[in-house]
Amino acid sequence: MRSIYRTLRADRALTRDIALVCVADAVVGLSFGAIAVSEGLPVWAPMLLSVVVFAGAAQFMFVGLVASGGNPVAAVLAGLLVNVRHVVFGFTVGDVVGRGWRRVVGSHVMVDETVAFALAQPDATRRRAAYWACGVALFTCWNIGVVVGASAGSAVSDPAALGLDAAFPAVLLALVLPALRDRTTALACVVGVAIALATAPFLQAGLPVLLALAGVVVALARPAHPSSEEVAA
Repeated sequence: MRSIYRTLRADRALTRDIALVCVADAVVGLSFGAIAVSEGLPVWAPMLLSVVVFAGAAQFMFVGLVASGGNPVAAVLAGLLVNVRHVVFGFTVGDVVGRGWRRVVGSHVMVDETVAFALAQPDATRRRAAYWACGVALFTCWNIGVVVGASAGSAVSDPAALGLDAAFPAVLLALVLPALRDRTTALACVVGVAIALATAPFLQAGLPVLLALAGVVVALARPAHPSSEEVAA
């Protein structure tokens, strides 16, 4: 933990970026708590979901399906399907999560933002610091927001009205842009974006993102080409 603190203290830009994401996350959490209560769920339900699940898209989907009369079991399965992408996340950040109890806790705070912040760092020490700082801070801010939202009712029922719906995509795009210099990564991104855009009008929220993982398969199946150094040799 000391190394994480030292890294964040030395990198003010990283600390600032994490803080900004946490503020937006707290407001969206407030919105989730308010929406859940306004749809008829008891106050404790969104709070329990946020502690046990901690996955914004899956939580919104669960509440939406249950509120519309859907089967709770089907809502849980839909949430699990949306979060299948976390299997891929686990392979990409397995080295920074740690072992033992750290692996359990680290897996629980594994969300899009924590993975993106970690992968954007140049070395293992900074990746570990970014992952844990972002994960713990997001978990805390999200749950505080949900508690406030569920208690206050529908104070902020629509984060899009404040432009917060664009905050997370903008942050993630800024973090992944440097990785697009690699041709294989760029190909995976292009294919994934095309699939997500093509399916978004027809599928429930979250599923297009899951299908976009096919871009990774396409990129991995692409024949390897020798680098310019290898050709020169």
